[in-house]
Formats: sequence, structure tokens, C-alpha cells
Amino acid sequence: MGETMRFIHIADVHLGAVPDKGQPWSQTRAQELWKSFQRVIREAEREQADLLLIAGDLFHRQPLVRELKEVNYLFGRLSRTQVVLIAGNHDYLHRDSPFRNFEWAENVIFLDSPECESVCFRQLETTVYGFSYYNREITEPLYDDLEPDDAPGCHILLAHGGDERHIPIDKKRLAASGFDYIALGHIHKPQMLVENKMAYSGALEPVDSNDTGVHGYILGEYEDGRLSTEFVPFASREYIQISLESTLETTGYGLQEQLSREIAADGAQNIYKVDIIGLREPEMAYHTEEWYELGNILEIHDLTEPGFSIEELRRQHGRDLIGRYIEKLLQNEGGEVSPVRQQALAYGIAALKKTQKR
Repeated sequence: MGETMRFIHIADVHLGAVPDKGQPWSQTRAQELWKSFQRVIREAEREQADLLLIAGDLFHRQPLVRELKEVNYLFGRLSRTQVVLIAGNHDYLHRDSPFRNFEWAENVIFLDSPECESVCFRQLETTVYGFSYYNREITEPLYDDLEPDDAPGCHILLAHGGDERHIPIDKKRLAASGFDYIALGHIHKPQMLVENKMAYSGALEPVDSNDTGVHGYILGEYEDGRLSTEFVPFASREYIQISLESTLETTGYGLQEQLSREIAADGAQNIYKVDIIGLREPEMAYHTEEWYELGNILEIHDLTEPGFSIEELRRQHGRDLIGRYIEKLLQNEGGEVSPVRQQALAYGIAALKKTQKR
């Protein structure tokens, strides 16, 4: 092929979403989704990427015409990059969707058919395939039988789905289908399913509290029949889970100071979910209301167990799940539980409580 073809793969931007609605930072986060999208457009220009691939759910819901115009303006500012996108389950093409009749800039290709279609970029020797959602849910495995044509060069499939209600995917079958790269959307956690061949880019920014971890986009290169990819962290902030360990000697002020230190270390811009685990004095109560002032704290769960005797715990929980867990531990310990094992017991009970709560 000679020259290198470079692309940026994004998905699940969810423009129009208001993450953590009702929280003091929710409107800022809604604006961040747009700002991050603007930044990735600038990144495509800076990288002089040949293709910007958007694997569905650019919008969180049906886009407004003015929103399409704003997005189209940004696309049209790209001096080199061709944009290819599909609609996902959130921004699917219902009969009144503004997506349907919108006139895109010359460098934008919207694969808006419900059946797989393709666009060939002859100068890049690259063909991109894909189709759009026409319903919120598609339960048929529509990707299983897709194959690229026999033209030379690079063949890329844009695909959105991967669960029971949104185009189930047979990953092994799709990986063996003959496409050089499968650019996936729908799952918000970045995942490289097959190295340099099939990947979820993940959401560009975390959209809800389950989107923990790093988020960004995938940068890919294709040259002389070889494709390589790199995940690029890009999000403005993360959701981070913090676990604070309590013992019989722990105080509320001590935990509050520990939480403050961890937030300072991990970054004040991030959003935190906090669990307090372990043991506490039976009369101890952690008053966490003022802890929320330490940063962007979404939730605090006190999962500690009072330091009762094992017999008291057995009496409280009887034959429920926690009670059976205690009985199993006592059997393994011969009826006696060491201090270390007692702490382990507290952690186990906290985990079981958390599971039951969810």
C-alpha cells in the first residue's frame, strides 16, 4: 500500500446526556461531553487522521436539528479527515428522526441503512462497512454472517451492540469474518477483544457511575497489510471507587482525613463512590453527611459490621446467606476465629451486604 492510513475510533459520546442528574456538577458534566467531542475533533486534525470512525450513540437521544448543525460544523472544519458514522440504539433512526434528511458536509458519510452498506475510499485503499439502528432494540445477531468484499486494501466494520437486546455478537465468528478491524460501540468500558483487530473504544467520557476506569479513544494505523492500534486516555475525569477500612480503633474523623487524602491523590476533578468496610465499635456510628463536602462524592455506603461476638452474629443472621457464611467459616476454623479471621469475616459480610443491597 505504501502510505500509512490512520484512523480514530470513538463511540458512545452520548451528546445530550446529563450525567449524575441532580448533583452539583451535573450540568458541568453535560457540557463536558460536548467539550470532549470538540477536543477529539481537534485531535483528529492535529493527528491528520484519514478517518474518524464513530460506532454509534454519538447522541444520547434523538438529536435536535441545531445539535446536528453544530456537529456537522465541527466535522466540516476537518481539513483531511473523512468521517464515517452509524446510529446506535440511543440515537436510532425512528421515522421522525432529524438524522434521516440531514445534509452532511462533504467529508461526512452516514451509513444510515438498516442493512449493511459500505463506502470505499480509493485513495486510502480502505473500505468501511456498517448499518444503523432503526429500533431501540435489535435481538437478531446481524453481524454474524457479514464478510468484506474481495477488494484489496483495508476493510473496517463499524458495529454497535454485543448484548441480548442489542445485536448479540459471536466474537469468535466475527473475528474470523475477514475484516481487518472491527470498530465496536455500545459497551462503555474500553476492551481489546482481539489484539489489533476487534475492540470497543468505550465511551469517550464516562456517562454514568458504572463507567469506572479510564476512557478515551482508539488510534489505529494500517500499512502494508498490517494494522496496529493504541488506546489513548482522553476523558476529563473518572468515576473512582474508594474503600475505607475500619477497625475497632477507627474514628470517624480518621476516616474523613483518609478520604480527603485519597481524593487529593487521585484528583479533585474525579467523581467518587465510597464504601466503608470492616469492623466498628458496636456503639460507633459514622456520620458521613459532611464528607460530601470533600469533593465530587456521589455516594457513601457504610458496610461495616459491629464488633459483636461470633455468637451474636450467628443469632442475628440465623440461616440467611450471611449466617451460612459464618457457619462455613466456623467449620474451617474449628469453632474458634482469630482476630485476623474476624476482620476477614467482617469484609466478607460487608461484600455480601453490598451484593444484597444491589
